[in-house]
Amino acid sequence: MKSLYVAIQDHLSRSWLPVARVRKHEDVYMLNYTNGAKDLVDFKGFGRMNALDKEYVSTEMFPLLRNRVLATGRPEAKDFVSWLGLRESQYDAFEELARTGGLRATDTIELIPEPEPENGRYVAFFFVRGIRHLPSATIQFIDQLSVGDRLFIAKDVQNEADPFALLLRTKEPVSLIGYAPRYYSEDFSILASGEDVRSACVTVERINRDAPLPYRVLCRIDAPWPMSFAACKNSKFTSLANGKVELKDI
Repeated sequence: MKSLYVAIQDHLSRSWLPVARVRKHEDVYMLNYTNGAKDLVDFKGFGRMNALDKEYVSTEMFPLLRNRVLATGRPEAKDFVSWLGLRESQYDAFEELARTGGLRATDTIELIPEPEPENGRYVAFFFVRGIRHLPSATIQFIDQLSVGDRLFIAKDVQNEADPFALLLRTKEPVSLIGYAPRYYSEDFSILASGEDVRSACVTVERINRDAPLPYRVLCRIDAPWPMSFAACKNSKFTSLANGKVELKDI
């Protein structure tokens, strides 16, 4: 089963709150709201799903997600799938959303993939963030990276906008290439500072030199999954659901 959390940025605090969790099992989608929804002023749910204490079940992808998937008939669709590090034969719209975060310039919603243990390992794919804020010479350097190059995580302790921000840098020569997605900051910080810190490895999965900057560098993190570790464990991720609603014709 795959899961995504839907996060909304509070326009006052600028913090990101997980307000819903969407799961996919075979061809069935399930959505339930989380504790984070109670902290977002005037949040009344998405579309017709406005009872925060219900779980919604549908055999179709919810419009909230469907509107964030690139239409397969568009000319750039084939290139886009390759930027994600997927083959056309293994393409899945839910996996697309997990890798892109479903970002759109017209709103303040982001999708957070929920990692699951894979043979005792924490494995996740993500695009490097913040490249557009770097000098042009650094962007040129990024384009010279190769698949398999190792990257290193460092805390950006003086970042006033995000105190949990994590920088990504190369080894030699040392160069900042951007940031890890903010929703992974807590997980990555734990994985990169535990007993198995040397086993936590971030590598370049793809360099998409013909892609827009948000899709330029696809990375992969592979680390031991500690026995006491739980992804998305903050109480704001806890479900509010105590009932179920079947949706049709959404």
